[in-house]
Amino acid sequence: MASPAEPASPVQSTEDEGTDSVSELNSSPVNNLEAKSPESALKRMLSFRRSKRSPAKDKASEDSGTLRRNKGFILKGFKQNEEGSSAKNMTDTSVDKSGENTGAEPILSVMEINELIQKKQLLEAFASIRCLEKEVITEKEAKKYEDNPTEYARKAKDVDLLCNSVANSIRSIVEETLDQCDIDESLLTSMVTVISKEEKVHADVQSPSSSESDGVGRPRKWRDVWKEAVRGSAEKRVRNVPISLKEDNDSWLAIHLGFLRKCVIEDLLKIKQSLQKCYPDDYKVCGRYVESFHGAISSHLQNLLQRPLEFNELYALLDWVVNTYYSKTLLGHPDLQAEVKTENLPQLLPSETWDKLKKDYKDSLAEKIKHYLDNILKLETRKKWKEEKQPETSQTEYDSSLSLDIQTFIGQHKNESGKILGSLETATLEISIRELREFIPRRGLQTTFNADTTELENVLTDVTMSFRKDVLDKLKQKTQPLFKKILTNAWMLNSEILDSVMSATVQFCQHLKHLEQPVNKDFLGDAHKYVVREYITQAIKPRKRMKRAKREKVGKKMKEEATVIHKHFKELGSDVDWLNSAIHYIANIISEKNRCKIKEYIEEICQAYPDVRKEHIEAVLTCRGLDRNKKKSIIQKIDKLQENAESAADRTLFADIDTPTLVTCF
Repeated sequence: MASPAEPASPVQSTEDEGTDSVSELNSSPVNNLEAKSPESALKRMLSFRRSKRSPAKDKASEDSGTLRRNKGFILKGFKQNEEGSSAKNMTDTSVDKSGENTGAEPILSVMEINELIQKKQLLEAFASIRCLEKEVITEKEAKKYEDNPTEYARKAKDVDLLCNSVANSIRSIVEETLDQCDIDESLLTSMVTVISKEEKVHADVQSPSSSESDGVGRPRKWRDVWKEAVRGSAEKRVRNVPISLKEDNDSWLAIHLGFLRKCVIEDLLKIKQSLQKCYPDDYKVCGRYVESFHGAISSHLQNLLQRPLEFNELYALLDWVVNTYYSKTLLGHPDLQAEVKTENLPQLLPSETWDKLKKDYKDSLAEKIKHYLDNILKLETRKKWKEEKQPETSQTEYDSSLSLDIQTFIGQHKNESGKILGSLETATLEISIRELREFIPRRGLQTTFNADTTELENVLTDVTMSFRKDVLDKLKQKTQPLFKKILTNAWMLNSEILDSVMSATVQFCQHLKHLEQPVNKDFLGDAHKYVVREYITQAIKPRKRMKRAKREKVGKKMKEEATVIHKHFKELGSDVDWLNSAIHYIANIISEKNRCKIKEYIEEICQAYPDVRKEHIEAVLTCRGLDRNKKKSIIQKIDKLQENAESAADRTLFADIDTPTLVTCF
């Protein structure tokens, strides 16, 4: 390195200065602490060259120094004045709309500009940065630095460092905004104005090529810095929500999720009520913050799921995602409805993560039920061995009490799971049935203690019937709106309606695979009967008189769909074949031209389905378009037909079909 008394080489590497800077920063504990601050580090980088030069060297480099008030600009100012420039140019220090200094007052030194940035006086700082940047560009175009590239590199680096300092200040302002009780509206407004000015002055400038590493005059993309700062702020706010240790509180996760909801809704309301007005509409501030918090919460929940969670913790997480996050206490808050568009947000948890969470919950629930039933066996065994005589309470009373406890336990978990998702409620019943089927034989093997499983068998029956009703109720809710479209114009035009019905039916019937025979077959038969019954119910409803051509099309389509229904249920394993001809009979009656044939079809349906009533036949004939007298002559013979038909208690179809209240044609 050259001695202090010697002039610096024009091509001296900045690495030497960097080496000295590092040694100076490490010279004392105080300096080490200062170096940890980005602002302090920048200040030391900007001021180092001045501190290490001798007075002689300072004098020699006075015209190009960037660490003090630039005397080149001062001389230019006076020279312009002497040549007749306006006095106003010398005294006007205002900032114009483009963010540039309009007066001829000397530009501030780099250190002075940086001090403005640290004081958050961004408008004044940007005006000086812009003037400094323009000066560097002008001098480069004038080829001033051809013989002194180090000087250009130094000035370009100063501009870049100052711009980076502004970017850091934007990040700091955004991060600190939500931490403060009161919003500094003037500071936010000045930040937004600086971002706008920078975008305007660099609007026509293309990003530099990879060979132009100095980047002087290039767009700084401070709006992107702001967006990233918003995301970082949301992540920090979510990360700082209090969370207890599991060892300190069994409900640690439920408590933490409660705090998370409270903190996030408070921040979102603050953004809506106080921050939004400080930004132009094109920033879409509320939407940006909502997206950022959504992403931060998603990542946070996924991190929580990396921990080994127990049943109650899995339940708390599921409940929060389903029942809290989109509720009126958070994203669905009435004051946020105009700003929060949940339909535009991605899933809070990725599909794979969500599916795994539900699976973990079901697995944990199965373990809990199994553990509960195992404890019953252990307690019974321990109690029986200790007692030399039977307890005063009779075995029957004990079994009744035990079955009630089990039923209450299962019912509680069924209801709690149902509050989250219907599929989890169904899964709870599936798990309960499976575990009870394993438990009852094990308890029955305790022959030493004369254990009676009758009451537990009743519990299993009750749970099974509850499961049966639950599945069918869910199927009805899913398919009722679809069945109402049968025989409408929309139904005539495509096959999507029945396809949707059968798709939902197949999906629900998948739950039945957990059941043993013959229960599985019984359930499947119920589902099969429901689909056929509901189809017929809709088909015989009153409607406008159909012309012959349409009746033929309707009849043909009904028979085709009857075949589709039969095929699907046969693939599922249904063996109730007696249901298959019901829709065919009705379709034949509706489409048949020959009235003698109609009578034959009626005779056949009465023989096959003894529970069919005159009202059902009248409704079908009305749909066919027969007038009252012709219907009456046909219906009179139904009583005799039904007398000769053999009834079967397990083959009831029409008995469950309500007849239309109005059967006359419109």
